[in-house]
Amino acid sequence: MMRSSLDSKSAGAFWSFSPDQVIAFSKANPKDGLSDIEAQRRLRRFGKNVIQKKTRTGNFWLFLKQLDNPLIFILLTCVILSLILYDSSDALIILAIIAISCVLSFFQEKRALGAMEKLLHMIKIKTTVIRDSEVREVPVDHVVPGDLIQLGAGDMIPGDCYILECKDLFVDEAALTGETFLSEKSPGVLAADITISKRSNALFMGTHVVSGTAKVLVVRTGLETEFGEISGRLSKQPPETEFERGIRQFSFLLLKVTVVILISIFALNIYQQRPLMESLLFSLALAVGLTPQLLPAIISINLAKGAERMAKSKVIVKRLSSIEDLGSMDILCCDKTGTLTSGDIKLNGAYDLSGSSSQKVSLLAYLNAHFQTGYSNPIDKAILQFSSPDINQWIKLDEIPYSFHRKRLSILLKNGSESWIVTKGAFEQVLSLCTKAETAEGKEVDITMCSNELKRLYEEYSGKGFRIIGISYRLEKDLRTIDTEDDCGMTFAGFLIFSDTPKPHVYENIEELRKLGIGLRIITGDSKQAAIHLARVLKIPEGSILTGTEMLKMSDRALVGQVKQKCIFAEIEPNQKEQIVLALKNAGHVVGYLGDGINDVTALHSADVSIAVDTGADVAKDVADIVLLEKDLSVLQKGVKSGRVTFANTLKYIFMAASANFGNMFSMAGVSLFIDFLPLLPKQILLTNLMEDLPEMMIATDHVDEERVQSPLKCDIAFIRKFMITFGLISSLFDYATFGMLIWLNASVEEFRTGWFVESVVSAALIVLIARTFRPFYQSHPSRGLMLAVFSVIAFTFILPYTLLAPYLGFTPLPMRLNIFVFVLIILYALAVEWAKKRFLLRWLAEAGKAPETV
Repeated sequence: MMRSSLDSKSAGAFWSFSPDQVIAFSKANPKDGLSDIEAQRRLRRFGKNVIQKKTRTGNFWLFLKQLDNPLIFILLTCVILSLILYDSSDALIILAIIAISCVLSFFQEKRALGAMEKLLHMIKIKTTVIRDSEVREVPVDHVVPGDLIQLGAGDMIPGDCYILECKDLFVDEAALTGETFLSEKSPGVLAADITISKRSNALFMGTHVVSGTAKVLVVRTGLETEFGEISGRLSKQPPETEFERGIRQFSFLLLKVTVVILISIFALNIYQQRPLMESLLFSLALAVGLTPQLLPAIISINLAKGAERMAKSKVIVKRLSSIEDLGSMDILCCDKTGTLTSGDIKLNGAYDLSGSSSQKVSLLAYLNAHFQTGYSNPIDKAILQFSSPDINQWIKLDEIPYSFHRKRLSILLKNGSESWIVTKGAFEQVLSLCTKAETAEGKEVDITMCSNELKRLYEEYSGKGFRIIGISYRLEKDLRTIDTEDDCGMTFAGFLIFSDTPKPHVYENIEELRKLGIGLRIITGDSKQAAIHLARVLKIPEGSILTGTEMLKMSDRALVGQVKQKCIFAEIEPNQKEQIVLALKNAGHVVGYLGDGINDVTALHSADVSIAVDTGADVAKDVADIVLLEKDLSVLQKGVKSGRVTFANTLKYIFMAASANFGNMFSMAGVSLFIDFLPLLPKQILLTNLMEDLPEMMIATDHVDEERVQSPLKCDIAFIRKFMITFGLISSLFDYATFGMLIWLNASVEEFRTGWFVESVVSAALIVLIARTFRPFYQSHPSRGLMLAVFSVIAFTFILPYTLLAPYLGFTPLPMRLNIFVFVLIILYALAVEWAKKRFLLRWLAEAGKAPETV
């Protein structure tokens, strides 16, 4: 059986086997690949090719997750004791309220999870596999042991693989080995005990191809891979974002304050000789009501709703927490091709040394593009569309694939008895390989005689925004293969001129980003002259350009200063992209990086929010937090706005929960000193908490004022703390006014509890409408769902004391005079909060040095 042989760790190291042994153990077909029937059988046997362990995601386990709260566990324990020793009816009512709260949270989270699974299925990483003698693309998670895979630059390695054939194959294994340099791969047999970084005949899941091509046999998939074993031993969590860290610190602070006050309240109740079980249930119920237990669920619901909203704008979120990063982003780094330009690259012409059209240069370019087997790219597509020469007499012998280090691609061809090496690549790189140049008359001259004129032409065309590619060749006799040392001593044939026109309205798109508070940094490998032309088109000062050569002369500290001033980075190497991103982060910016190529991977890793395009390289999509279905700045703008709407709605809940909880703590602590009974029964506290949570669960559907999405948002803990204290104390002040009024009017114990319940729930519902906006509440329109929830809760709260449920909950109908007083206090409270909100925001804006319209 296969599982008991090579794909199991007990079978030994597969890199120490010969190709025939590997094929035999894997029961593979090295020519035609697996049949579809056999592939399906192995998929059922070995499972999907994923490294995540199976988690319990059924409805039952999702419901139990809602109970995963220490306070809930303690409260349930007390309910059981109360059933046995105390009041069984009260315990059952408390249990019912907890169940209702958990059910509501369960359905909200289930809907959020379902929405996210649906969105993630839209982004599939695929690999090229040979099955039934056909080359086809299949999702990576459907790859099975024994599959034959064809790999090229930019491809993810879909499992642990044995190399059968390869050409100039270089792989980035940093994710597995931690080594930053590339690993060169080749077929062969190695020692069984060789370290993973030296297993040159093997490829490993979690790594990717940087350059070259290969045909490999999949040996292990899923958790049996090297990467799968590591993931099984380690619980690797993504880095905590600034927002997540702020939420954690805020929740911990509120929890600490709550615990101190609750211990004090419990001790005070015992001191006043109130029943032990009643006091314990009261304190624990208060703890459940005061801690922000719904905060994680509310955040998840908001983020899932935001992800759905962003999907409508053709923006797919892979990592939910990246929505907050997108909302905080104030710098976007991107390439110009396909983002600022159409991406539809056109070959304008093929020219010789004098700048005249050349059929020979066009033919050499066509041969190079036609026979190359690396990854598909716009340059080669444009060359193949430009002309269709007869190449039947040409035969390909060998190839040196394109690499970002060499910046060129070489093909060895045979035409009759002659062998030709044809090289195409970056103009300056190709020129540096040449010792001769061919004139328009077909004569060869020393390259030094025309290098100045060639460089002049290069600068002239680059300055007009064209992209220049050099073409060179060398004739050989009886050459059958080539390697990276062979494309030298070449003859310069000429150059190709490509154009990529700016997208319509690109300047307006950049202006829109600026209005959103996002600065654009353009990072390109094109020449400085081309960058100057781009700067003119985009109306950017030409002095705002920094080249890769200039970067090499700078210290990291100096670069931090430069990235604040420069807008365009030209002639940039792949590793320098990461340096720019890190420098911007060190300068205090929240950086987004939009990239779709292999050379963007390290920069995507380093950015606060990584953005890829669905048509980009697999490795770019794999590491990205967010995937755009269209490479367009206007699509990203919509995504940013949607992200900020989600962020703003999350902050609304924090503001409401913080102020309400803080105020309730002070009210509960203070009133216990002046009355000789519990101000609310445990079941009434939990019911109050449930009623106050219902409108807040609809925050995810709420509208957000336009000015709130016009600038980057951050989780400002200092602002939240001030908001909590200010509005918590106002809430507590009106609570004490309610207590005083009820005592002054000689309300009974039941009337006291009913009056405070009504005032507390109704005022909390109204505060949702006021705290949800920084505008006057009547100038900002809430969503229909939120309005319905608020007024339903208010209506139910006023009606509840008159229903048949009231006696079981400890409520009683209120006399008309008490209803009037409670209603008046609620109105006064709403007006006071609206007035305080305006004063608070003006003071905060003055301290922050901002204009009122920026809020």
